[in-house]
Amino acid sequence: MAHGIFYVLDELTEEQQLQFFCEQIAQLWREHQSVRVWCANQAAAEQLDEWLWRIPTNAFVPHNLVGEGPPQGAPVELCWPQAKVLSHRAPVVVVNLMNEPAPWQGAQLIIEHVPTQEPERQAARERYKQYRQHGVALQTLQAADLILSKTE
Repeated sequence: MAHGIFYVLDELTEEQQLQFFCEQIAQLWREHQSVRVWCANQAAAEQLDEWLWRIPTNAFVPHNLVGEGPPQGAPVELCWPQAKVLSHRAPVVVVNLMNEPAPWQGAQLIIEHVPTQEPERQAARERYKQYRQHGVALQTLQAADLILSKTE
């Protein structure tokens, strides 16, 4: 059975959100070795790519935009809806940074976000309902609480 975590992004700036998800992606890669990240569009994927390169060298995350890098893909693939994503392997973890559902079938863990703006927050509620209907075990966490616990 798949497990899902929804991170509520209240009280976080856009920069803090990017940093938070970069840290999550790095940790997920270290634990699971296969992560597919769905971004809203190519520009958002490229921005996340740049942020992942800022991670210290001792915490390097092997990642690529989908279609770049080795033929079998990188351990961490950054995708967007219009990109050609080959189904050569199902990712163990799917991180969805889009406001619509991402392809997650076959994943063991699904990471979602709950934005602060109401239209996007409502879209997150709908994704939550869809996962629940598919039997995904769900939990909701406050991203700001996790960031604070790391700094204390």
